[in-house]
Amino acid sequence: MEDVRIILSASWVALMLTYLLGDVLRIYSGDFAAGKIGGIQITGNQWLGVAILLVTPIVMVFLSLTLSYPLIRWANIIIAIVFLGFNLIGLPTYPSAYDKFLIIVGLVFNVLTVWYGWQWTS
Repeated sequence: MEDVRIILSASWVALMLTYLLGDVLRIYSGDFAAGKIGGIQITGNQWLGVAILLVTPIVMVFLSLTLSYPLIRWANIIIAIVFLGFNLIGLPTYPSAYDKFLIIVGLVFNVLTVWYGWQWTS
């Protein structure tokens, strides 16, 4: 079996690409209004919060390959569960079928991240 660190890192890459694909499709489909999320005007501090949230999977790619066991095992499990909850809460708010599909794909990557992290024994 491949090294768990590589699998976990790949799951974060896949999650981030899924989010990015959703953003691109939202722009091309016209389901996007500049400066707004869900029709609500977003402030600079709120955009900072969004940036922190969305950079987390990118940081997890690096940390999954570099942090020591068991710290990274638990970080992957906990952060993937947080993202799982965040996506479950957001799922009903997306009106389009492609968004719902991509959120479900993201949920699968979150579940896989938790699963691999949980099964990981040094």
